[in-house]
Amino acid sequence: MSIVDTAKQAAQGLMQGAMEKLVPLAPDSWIPGGVPDPLIARKHGLIGTPVSRLDGALKVKGAAPFAAEFRFDGMVFAALRYATIARGRISAIDGGAAEAAPGVVLVMTHLNAPPMKTPAVFGSGPNAVGPADLPIFQDDRIHWNGQPIACVLAQTQEQADHAAALLRFSYAEEPSTTTLAGAKANGTEQGMFFGQPLRNDIGEAEAALAAAPVKVDRTYRTPRHNHNPIEPHAATIAWAGDELLIHDASQMVTQQAQTIGDVFGVAEGKTRLTSPYVGGGFGCKGLWDHQIIGAAAAKLAGRPVRIALSREGVYRTVGGRSLTEQRVAIGAQRDGTFDALIHTGLSVMTPHNNMPEPFILGTRCTYAARHIALKVEVARMNMLANTFMRAPGEAVGTFALEVAIDELAAELAIDPIELRIRNEPEQDPVNGLPFSSRHIVTAWRQGAERFGWAGRDATPGVRREGEWLIGTGCATGTYPYYRMPGGEARITLARDGATVRATVEVAAAEMGMGTSTTTAIVAAERLGLPIAQIEVGYGDSAIPGAIMAGGSQQTAAIGAAVIAAHNALVAELLTLAGNDSPLAGLSPDEVASDDGGLAKRDDPARRESYGSILARAQRDSVTVTKAGSMPLELMHWSMHSHSALFCEVRVNAVTGELRVSRLLGSFDCGRILNPKTATSQFRGGIIMGLGMALMEETQFDERNGRIMNPSLAEYHIPVHMDVPEIDVIWTDIPDPHTPMGAHGIGEIGITGVAAAVANAVWHATGKRVRDLPITLDKLL
Repeated sequence: MSIVDTAKQAAQGLMQGAMEKLVPLAPDSWIPGGVPDPLIARKHGLIGTPVSRLDGALKVKGAAPFAAEFRFDGMVFAALRYATIARGRISAIDGGAAEAAPGVVLVMTHLNAPPMKTPAVFGSGPNAVGPADLPIFQDDRIHWNGQPIACVLAQTQEQADHAAALLRFSYAEEPSTTTLAGAKANGTEQGMFFGQPLRNDIGEAEAALAAAPVKVDRTYRTPRHNHNPIEPHAATIAWAGDELLIHDASQMVTQQAQTIGDVFGVAEGKTRLTSPYVGGGFGCKGLWDHQIIGAAAAKLAGRPVRIALSREGVYRTVGGRSLTEQRVAIGAQRDGTFDALIHTGLSVMTPHNNMPEPFILGTRCTYAARHIALKVEVARMNMLANTFMRAPGEAVGTFALEVAIDELAAELAIDPIELRIRNEPEQDPVNGLPFSSRHIVTAWRQGAERFGWAGRDATPGVRREGEWLIGTGCATGTYPYYRMPGGEARITLARDGATVRATVEVAAAEMGMGTSTTTAIVAAERLGLPIAQIEVGYGDSAIPGAIMAGGSQQTAAIGAAVIAAHNALVAELLTLAGNDSPLAGLSPDEVASDDGGLAKRDDPARRESYGSILARAQRDSVTVTKAGSMPLELMHWSMHSHSALFCEVRVNAVTGELRVSRLLGSFDCGRILNPKTATSQFRGGIIMGLGMALMEETQFDERNGRIMNPSLAEYHIPVHMDVPEIDVIWTDIPDPHTPMGAHGIGEIGITGVAAAVANAVWHATGKRVRDLPITLDKLL
């Protein structure tokens, strides 16, 4: 196996069995043979101070162009029609009325669509991001109820929508599997995640469970969930000869451009995708059928196309979270120490994609147990391909695990926080790696004090105010640290009169989490420049490298790339400085960027400004591009973000109405780079967790495989009245083994929230809810 393949597997957490081959690293370095990151050792300058989003003013003023706000001359508008059967063939199409409708430019179906290759499905290659291994508009086959089967182009969106409604289809239906019972009857298979089985066996877990003096053994269920970003999916697309330009809403800019280009046989570098602003993503802003259909229609019509999905269109064509049935069984001694930890169960996906809900991922590293059995099995159904959704696996897996922990705490009459701390692992329980940084006990202690946990009466149903039963609960959350290979950064240092400015470009995505702001903070610290003199370029496949906004890893990937590019820039500047510079004869390791220039580390008087160096070299600018180091830190340490969640609920004893009245998230995520955007990230994740706990559920008609609630009127998500004040604190203890000492924060916020709510509901009412969401009927 090459070092590239090894690093990729490490980045995906799939390096078990290779530890005996590793070279020991210095205890305080995050790269093999490297030195400690100077931004880890101490807070200084911008790191750790609240900075407002650099793009905030543009968004407030409406000057930030989103995917459906770009325009081309001669542009037409697209509308889709969707299949209404789960499986079969299109036997006939009556398109006469649609073609004759006002403003119509084109009606495209499989009968006249241009030839296209099947998009490479996500995980089949380093840049493959297709949703499923299905051809698009290339045959008459129907694979799920909601599959796009026709595209109408017209002069206005209203005309396109009207004409699409006039299309008539006849089907030849074929047998389909649309019930969970039917899927189980067809047989299950071992679930796979990034090419590795979702299974871990240590010792004899079932035997240890049977022998344990205290045990719980329960089944927990979570439903399907649909993505609901505030910005529905859209793309504005144009062809210029054999070149393709797409303005999209994407979390994976470079990879998506390449996959789409491959579908149309476009030469490498001839597909350009821009995605400067994305109105929320959470795993769903990737490649789906609509971008390819829009590009095909634009090619066929010879006109630029805007294709914007309606909210219903998002439900029909964009995947979400799949349902799960999970068994959690824990056998313990009477002092609470775990003998056996079993977490197994079932996820559902289609015959054409490879994304089971990997609900055991968090269980792998959270608790010590002498015997462990973890397994995800998969059943297949004819439905829309499921995909990543914020904390895939961990979000629903921690619901089952952390409610089971709470049930065991009640059986043992041990405080649930104390039970968790008693089972803290000394090293990764599954792969034996040491933890790079793990301060969840500190997070628990700080959170318990802030929340007022001390003195809590553990007896359920005893605290009451009038009709309202009041309870408190807690849960642990965990999410792995990832850093994908392939990230590059391009830094341009340029004179602007007497001022030097820097442009830092990364092929990354910004979907509201503050990436561009954090990148500017890191670059300003590296370069020793004020943040006002930093410009960040991103969201464009023309920028070198490939950095995906997923797995909470983008900030680390960008940081590593900026570090590498800055090091290369220092070397280039020393070369340009020449023999007459105060820096003459110094190596890059001997100098640092500071106060708008370079200075000798141990003799700051030997310095020269960037402007002086450029002027001496008779240059207006200098540009360097460099890839970040391979993520070898993941081969040496077990690396995770952690959270301790605290929740207070009020349940009306008469009506069953449930209100969450207080929430606290206490996080251990390494160094917090920007407290302002981090707080927003944590709170946003917690709010999404509230939706999972209380209301979110995709209603799936098992008679025909159709989603029945494809709108925000029927698929409920939290609104202001559902969300209490959310308190957020963190340890802010840097991890010496990561760039900048930081871990990801995008997905840890949602993880554990549903369990904390469910545990608080039990404490308030004595009713244990093991089937999400927690609705009125389960409390009455």
